[in-house]
Amino acid sequence: MEEKMQSGSDRRDFLKKSALFGLGVAAASNLVLPATARAAGMASGAESHDLGILNFALNAEHQAIAAYQVGAESKLLKPGALKLALQFQKDHEAHAAILAETIQKMGGKPVAAKLPLTAPMEELAKAWGFPVAQLKDEADVLHFAAGLEIGAAKAYLGAVKDFRTPELAHAAANIEGDEAMHYAILRNALGMNPVPAAFISAMPDKA
Repeated sequence: MEEKMQSGSDRRDFLKKSALFGLGVAAASNLVLPATARAAGMASGAESHDLGILNFALNAEHQAIAAYQVGAESKLLKPGALKLALQFQKDHEAHAAILAETIQKMGGKPVAAKLPLTAPMEELAKAWGFPVAQLKDEADVLHFAAGLEIGAAKAYLGAVKDFRTPELAHAAANIEGDEAMHYAILRNALGMNPVPAAFISAMPDKA
């Protein structure tokens, strides 16, 4: 009994100290929970439930990283927008790293990215279903990225109530702000009102 209580205490301590503010549940509406996440040898009960959400989040972070890679390699972005895209990509890479570490610490198996970033842009886009044929200029790329970011922010909003571990719920609420800021900055770069609504849930799904 004491060992079990200590294990729970250690897990909570890890969650509090492991930079989970980088935790992400960002997901586009067409994502599905990977089979890897469902069959990952997870623990039972609350941990299993939370691990499923974490692996869903990790898959979505892989998607976001790939999206910014495709945008960067499209040659449609001017230097300022390219710098922004690469900065946001690094944010998502940080999220993915801590997600993978957390999943492992909790006894799960992190889902892998569909393709490495070194894969040709066309292959990355095809693997994730990105609409590259519709990306004709910088504005198209920024609109696409903004849509992913607001989808991420709304996913965080929904995930807060779904986590059964309080520290994870807190982290989801925290990272929601990061995704919302990405969205606002991208809209501002497009010359649009960066904050078009008073609530995240009311924000347009497309910039």
